[in-house]
Amino acid sequence: MAIDYQNLEKTAQSIRVDIIKEIFHAGSGHPGGSLSAADILTVLYFNELITDPKDPKKADRDKFVLSKGHAAPVLYAALAERGYFPKEELLGLRKIGSMLQGHPDMKKVPGVEMSTGSLGQGFSTSVGMALANRLNGSTARVYVFWETVNCRKGSSGKRQWRLPITNWII
Repeated sequence: MAIDYQNLEKTAQSIRVDIIKEIFHAGSGHPGGSLSAADILTVLYFNELITDPKDPKKADRDKFVLSKGHAAPVLYAALAERGYFPKEELLGLRKIGSMLQGHPDMKKVPGVEMSTGSLGQGFSTSVGMALANRLNGSTARVYVFWETVNCRKGSSGKRQWRLPITNWII
């Protein structure tokens, strides 16, 4: 099956616009972390993952875990674009009573596989999900978007450890 790169580019652009709108209306957020992941989530949700927005808990679905939970706006934008919930919900980011909070909540947002926040916790959980799939004989895949350690000099001149973006398929 041929990949429609032009359509993926348009979708990624729409997701980036939605990220900016979400964060602007919220008055806070992490635009860099979200924008940097827009292309990856576009390819996953619109070309790779086997999911069904009408049945987000379908047993044999592929799963995606956003381990860097502070980049929730990109996940929310991708899920809305894919049809998990109306795009109008995006403007409720970080508002009291909204299902879209600063970090993903699997109990409130359809399509969110894991509530995340602490960096790195998504990786171990994704390994568990993948092992459960294998033990159950499922061919569904588990994708995790997480961060690994990198070193740079901070404003004090000392080395500081920083977490850049890395992604894995488990």
